[in-house]
Amino acid sequence: MFSKWRKKPAEQKNVEIYAPVTGEAVALETVPDDAFAGGFMGKGIAIMPSEGKLTAPFDGTVSHVIKSKHAVMLEHPSGLQLLFHIGINTVSLKGEGFISHVQTGDSVKAGQTLIEFDIEKIKGAGYPVITPVIVTNAEELTSGIETNLGPVQSGKDVILTAIFKA
Repeated sequence: MFSKWRKKPAEQKNVEIYAPVTGEAVALETVPDDAFAGGFMGKGIAIMPSEGKLTAPFDGTVSHVIKSKHAVMLEHPSGLQLLFHIGINTVSLKGEGFISHVQTGDSVKAGQTLIEFDIEKIKGAGYPVITPVIVTNAEELTSGIETNLGPVQSGKDVILTAIFKA
């Protein structure tokens, strides 16, 4: 009799984030930087890249390209914001070894090259090449983030799933 007044459970909407680089997906806690490993930059995952190319994991908008070209932020149509940070302390390279193919405000398509980077140059300068992928606004938007660890291929394997309450 009262079933019509029962509240329906909230539906969930999942947003899958594909690997932006080819390599080995590892837990964020393994990144040799406290800001990333401790989750202070946001929730996410990291990838040890085997190829020097960062691609868009979804259709979206470039919200910021760091001046030294070692990092880029993208916004998904859902409002989800991600930071892709190539290497640790690579800002010190002042853009050497990085070629950005996008600018702030650009619309990008999944699979589009965002940044090319020289893995050997980064390693040769003494910096870890591990690449954190951070959901910078996870607390605002999602009811959870799932990560998938192991070997990943750019554009083919899901590394993160953001679970939204509808």
